[in-house]
Amino acid sequence: MAEPQMTVALLPPATRFIVRGGEKAIAALGPAFGVALPRAACRAETVGERSALWLGPDEWLLIAPEGEAADLAAIMARALKGEAASIVEISDRQVAIAAIGQKAAEAINAFNPLDLDLTAFPVGMCTRTVFAKAEIVLWRTGADAFRIEVWRSFAPYVLGCLEEACREYAA
Repeated sequence: MAEPQMTVALLPPATRFIVRGGEKAIAALGPAFGVALPRAACRAETVGERSALWLGPDEWLLIAPEGEAADLAAIMARALKGEAASIVEISDRQVAIAAIGQKAAEAINAFNPLDLDLTAFPVGMCTRTVFAKAEIVLWRTGADAFRIEVWRSFAPYVLGCLEEACREYAA
């Protein structure tokens, strides 16, 4: 039997924050979170089970294992030492979907116009974009692996589209 060209699956729940702030705040928040917040556009950094994704000039998505929200929020707030910043927990707002396999980029491209060739969208790149009619954060975690962060209410729609693409590539 041939290997599947692609698999999709919901990933386990996670702690998530949207963080916004200036240079001093970001310099304090990175060490408090345990991952340097990327300064390069559309890039992600990972240390252990924690990741920081650059979403805009002063905005990052922070991802950590489930159950760490309260502790991390307190640690990051203390690290700011009065510096202005926004730390908003969004753990329940969205879910993550993994798309993995040789045809993952093609399947995503059935619903998204980005050039997902490895030279244009390398491992570690992330961006806020659209997937059909849903807003997502798309992150390439491996040569043939993507993580899609999507609002919980749109997850069945995005998952259904990806599963349809899986069936198409299996035919």
